[in-house]
Amino acid sequence: MNNKLLRILLIWSVITVLSCGESKTSDTTTAVADKVAAVDAAPVASTTQKKKTVLFFGDSLTAGFGLDEDESFPTLIQDRIDSLGLAYKVINAGLSGETSAGGKGRISWVLNQPIDIFVLELGANDMLRGLNLDETVKNLKNILEVYKSKNPAGKVIIAGMEAPPNMGTAYTTRFRGIFEELAQQYEAGLIPFLLDGVAGIPTLNLEDGKHPTAEGQKIVRDNVWKVLRPYLI
Repeated sequence: MNNKLLRILLIWSVITVLSCGESKTSDTTTAVADKVAAVDAAPVASTTQKKKTVLFFGDSLTAGFGLDEDESFPTLIQDRIDSLGLAYKVINAGLSGETSAGGKGRISWVLNQPIDIFVLELGANDMLRGLNLDETVKNLKNILEVYKSKNPAGKVIIAGMEAPPNMGTAYTTRFRGIFEELAQQYEAGLIPFLLDGVAGIPTLNLEDGKHPTAEGQKIVRDNVWKVLRPYLI
């Protein structure tokens, strides 16, 4: 098996670990990361252009909860990238149920290779649980600092979210402002509302009313693409 194929299989094994709802041991994740690093370090004879990497780091919205893997918006983004002949590889590091604190805990080992574009999609589960938003901000900043420390020249995109009105005006306003503030502080691209055109529309969401259907994921893809496209140069 050549190095390129082995590397792809190993990367997708990482994605599979991240996308499921079950927790994995640190030994397992470390072993997988070490194997990917070993393949990356091995010499490969290739005349093709080396692909840059886009990492989507988020929760069940990124993971494509309730859908086949090829229906999630990160996969749809990869399909569009491929159709345009752009040299980018997409990694889906979405984990169902993930909070900002959980993301803070796993970000270091997820960044086991250089990442050119980092798309951060976290905070919705913090909001749904009514967690202290000051802690959410601290956690998201920590995630971004870790990314920038490992990829100083890397680009960042923040996926904005909205809280429902029943959370109260003060909370919903503060929650919305988190993503705008982070985008400004880290000179990042901002997706104003990831679920724009999807949230609150029954036909575009699963029965739980929170996760997009396959058709809903296509709209999410378009919301992401509007902001991501200028970065793919």
